[in-house]
Amino acid sequence: VQLVESGGGVVQPGGSLRLSCAASGNIFSLRAMGWYRQAPGKQRELVARISDGGTTIYVDSVEGRFTISRDNAKKMVYLQMNSLKSEDTAVYYCNTAFEPNFPWGQGTQVTVSS
Repeated sequence: VQLVESGGGVVQPGGSLRLSCAASGNIFSLRAMGWYRQAPGKQRELVARISDGGTTIYVDSVEGRFTISRDNAKKMVYLQMNSLKSEDTAVYYCNTAFEPNFPWGQGTQVTVSS
């Protein structure tokens, strides 16, 4: 499976972005998927995950601001990010929510700055 993230950019605090992740391969729809982020000098963290059936879970820091969704027919995973804060600045990646992970994509940079 190959993962390609897109949709990042520079946004002011309080702004919104929608990230997209395109997956290839036939087993995508069977796996719980997640969005991760890695800020400079920090470990990669899982911030949102969605089961194959659509159940979602978020870390406290993004709860109520981020929404993860998926379209199994299109093999896509999305992350709608609202009310962005400076601490959301990071490279964002999608991958399976649980190991084993697919090969990591290049990620997409999100920068929240005034």
